[in-house]
Amino acid sequence: MPPHDGLVHLKEYDVKDSNVELIGSDLDHKVKYNSAASEPAWNDGQVGVVAGLLVWRIEDFQVIPWPKGKYGQFYDGDSYIVLHSYKVGKDSDSEKLGHEIFFWLGTHTSQDEAGVAAYKTVELDEFLHGKATQYREIQESPSDAFMELFPRVQICSGGVRSGFNHVEEKPKEETLTLLRVFKHAGAKRDSVVVHEVQPTWESLDEDDVFVLDKGDKIFVWQGKKCSPMEKAKAAQVVHDMTIAKHIDVEVISQTEARSRVIVELLGGGGQDSRTTEFRRERPVHQPVQGGPTRKQLWKLSDESGRLSFSVIKEDSSISKSDLDGDDVFLINDGGKAIWVWQGSRASAVEKAAWLKVAQAYVRQLQNTEAQSAYLIPIAKVTEGEESPAFWRTVSA
Repeated sequence: MPPHDGLVHLKEYDVKDSNVELIGSDLDHKVKYNSAASEPAWNDGQVGVVAGLLVWRIEDFQVIPWPKGKYGQFYDGDSYIVLHSYKVGKDSDSEKLGHEIFFWLGTHTSQDEAGVAAYKTVELDEFLHGKATQYREIQESPSDAFMELFPRVQICSGGVRSGFNHVEEKPKEETLTLLRVFKHAGAKRDSVVVHEVQPTWESLDEDDVFVLDKGDKIFVWQGKKCSPMEKAKAAQVVHDMTIAKHIDVEVISQTEARSRVIVELLGGGGQDSRTTEFRRERPVHQPVQGGPTRKQLWKLSDESGRLSFSVIKEDSSISKSDLDGDDVFLINDGGKAIWVWQGSRASAVEKAAWLKVAQAYVRQLQNTEAQSAYLIPIAKVTEGEESPAFWRTVSA
């Protein structure tokens, strides 16, 4: 018997029927929604129902609720998911909610943690029936929308043991902890960053306020060019630090001769620390330094039968009338943020390709305009469910 006789071959599927073509289809959404419906983190009775903030940390591939008392505090070795649900419209009694989902990636988070955060963000959006705006947040350059969620963002060194790689949380017996307190540029509200930095005199900067905790005493070093608001926020940080332990606090201005005490505690006893200016780039900044400053509008379309990506507007304001519900558009807000807008009638191929196209666009910026372009915040919105932050970029 010939080797193939008697075998029944399965029907060969056309590529249009493949799982790639089904991405974004009703079946695809149903499968993803069923997966999301089994995630305990989304089924606490609050997600998608109650306006406000919810935060989770990725721990050992699981989505674990973050204590409400720690909202705004992040470890640089971790990945987090933040859900902001808000009432739509000016009517305070409105029951309709809008949603923004942020997945925040610490500088030292592991690849597996970042991957889980990204995947679970998409899953959470499915749980919310695809109505959420999705943001990718990088620790060094967060979006204005993210910073406006918290009156204070505190970034600590360390992280949870998770996946293949981990960063241990800092042992409590270490004696020197140095915090840098500064206003975040760009956010509408007075958002302040409290960032743990290396406890060395070279971390000091005359534009900001620094809090040095040496265990038995806390020093506050006020840079000679710091703002009154930064001084006030540093005072709040110190107050929170001393609630649990009653220790001495000394506030010293850089202009005072005694400020040398703090410099020496941080190892600055040599001539270099006496003659140099205290200048250190802020560890969190926005917009991306040296990034593209012009606005651009790009169109992603498969109308011709092949997927194409082309610029259609540059160096001018972008309005709602520039967008077409049949396609997907990418907006570069002058290096401050990259927005991907999905039209309601865009094809499944266009919708599936948005992230790869956005990443390729960022890589092009890195190679041609700014090496730091990878830090530009990326967000995706769908037609009819745009967030307020989007409409601050695109005029209605």
